[in-house]
This record gives sequence, C-alpha cells and structure tokens, in this order.
Amino acid sequence: MTIKSKGYATHSATAELRPFAFERRDPRPQDIVISIAYCGICHSDIHSARNEWGRTSYPFVPGHEIVGRVAAVGKHVTGFKVGDLAGVGCLVDSCRICFSCEAGLEQYCDNGFTGTYGGEDKIGGTPHSMTFGGYSDTITVDQRFVLHIPENLDLASAAPLLCAGITTYSPLKHWNVGPGLRVGVIGLGGLGHMGVKFAHAMGAHVTMITTSPSKGADARKLGADGVLISKDAEAMKHARDSFDFLLNTIPVGHDVDPYMALLKRDATMVIVGSVEPLKRVDGIPLIFRRRSLAGSLIGGLRETQEMLDFCGQHGIVCDIERISIKDVNKAYDRTVRGDVKYRFVIDMATLAS
Repeated sequence: MTIKSKGYATHSATAELRPFAFERRDPRPQDIVISIAYCGICHSDIHSARNEWGRTSYPFVPGHEIVGRVAAVGKHVTGFKVGDLAGVGCLVDSCRICFSCEAGLEQYCDNGFTGTYGGEDKIGGTPHSMTFGGYSDTITVDQRFVLHIPENLDLASAAPLLCAGITTYSPLKHWNVGPGLRVGVIGLGGLGHMGVKFAHAMGAHVTMITTSPSKGADARKLGADGVLISKDAEAMKHARDSFDFLLNTIPVGHDVDPYMALLKRDATMVIVGSVEPLKRVDGIPLIFRRRSLAGSLIGGLRETQEMLDFCGQHGIVCDIERISIKDVNKAYDRTVRGDVKYRFVIDMATLAS
C-alpha cells in the first residue's frame, strides 16, 4: 500500500514546475506522515530543479523547508501524536552509525545523508528510487528526522527556519557567538537576514556588511547595530581588524580577501552561501593574523531542534512572502533576480485550487 500524493514537479532542466501525482510510502512502525501546510523556496531548489549542479534526476519535486501537522504515526513512534506541529528540513535519512551520525551531526554523515529531495531512497515502499520534496500535500519520514515546531510561531514564517534558519544558527553557535563579540553578517538575503536576527538575539554587536546602502534601514530593523558598505574603501579600511566573527552568506564565488582583512587576530570567517569556487583566497591575511576561513553546512537534528526552540523562546521567524503554488515558477525567476524579502513560502492549501 502507498499514500496517494500530489504536488509540483519539473521533468527536465528547462521545464517549468507543474502538477504531478505520485506516491508516498505507508508509514512503517517508526514513521510519521505529515500533512504539509507550507514549504519554503530555497535557492538550492532552483539550482537543483534546473540541474545547475549536474546531478538532478527527473521527475523532480523540490522543497526542504517543510512544516505542517502530523496526520498519522507508526506504532513505535514516540514524542509525536496526530495533530502535532512538525517540520522536515534538508535530510530525511543518514547511515546513523558513523562517527558523525553518532555525534548528532547527520549533515556530515560519513556515508552520505539522504536529501529530502533528489536523494537515493534507501527505504523504498514506492515506485520511485529518489526522494521527493515538500512542494506537495504530504510526506512520510522516519521519526528521527522529524522536528517539533513551537506552537507560538507563525507556521508559514517558520518554514524557512528548516534551512535558512539552521544554516545560519549552526555556525553562530559552533563559534560561540554571544555578548561582547563584534559580528559581521555579509549579505542581506534569505540567509543574511536570519544571521542578523540570530546574532542579535545571542547578544552580539551585529554589523550588516552589504554592497547596497539602501539595505541599511532594513538591516537595522532586523537587529543590526551598524551597517558597513563594502564598496566604500575608506569605511572598509577603517573597519580592519575589528570583527571577532564574520558570517559570509554571499551566494556566488567571490574574492574573500577584503572581508578577511576585517577580522581580528585569531578570528574566523565562515562561508555558508557560496557552493561554488571562491575567486581568490590569499594566504597572507590568514598567516600574518592567524585568521581562519571555514565552512558550515546546515545542522544535525539535535541542533536543528535546539534552533527551533530558540526561535520559540525569542519569537524569531523568517521574513517571507506567501504565495500560491501556481505562482512557483514566477517566484523562481524573482528569487534569481533577488526580488524577494527575504524568502518565498508556498501555501500548500492552494494545491486544491
């Protein structure tokens, strides 16, 4: 038996997303079935749907910022019951036995995690060999990879926390951002606006670093204490050796050296946005100030739940534009143009219209 599901899929790198009927597995004893209420649009969805990373199989259902209500639970499920708010992020399985998985860092699974979409379906139970994502009405997921969503958060605005949220929260926590530290967030987009909110809530002094002076007012509303325009050579010179930590959310390859110069001795810049080659990294700024350049990838399930609880405590959600699923292709084009503040979220109730 399987669960009939409907959603939106693309069937080639150049095709638009359109309605698609498919099947989810019936819940095993440890599975949870979620009726999806909202799913955020991540730029990774677009890269994958358009095969810009060269590894997409079709048909392809994107979506890994999933929130909704539990519709059914297997007999061995603990901690969730029908009607609970629940979420699913970027992964739905991992090997569970490697060093990383045992440490609660499933995102770094030594044997490769299973992505929520486009991953190899190692569980089976459907005619499909690949996983399908959250641009759909329902999803079946092992309880270990399901998260509790705080009831006090706006559900639509909470959806992007499952990717944009944890992508920025994880490095801030890992590098111990907190009171007394000067933190710079580079780039004010889907990731950057969350970085500002989290760093502010953690008690740091936060500076938004951007190429656009027009983004300054928005940055301050989000919690930034100051704004640094990276095209202003004098301002950048004045800010040298002044930051304890930099969160770099620029989504494309770029020259990191101007930003490395902003770091104090022994400070770190973490790349979370660029999943393509960086254009320039000079060793001198690292060696002569013992600076570090690092990367970070989402978070494990334990840390993602910690992030969601933190959001519930501090009332943190993403700034979103809610859309009907019929407008998803327009939303893709607008996302590529940077025409959104700061994340699109699909209302899955519109699948029925």
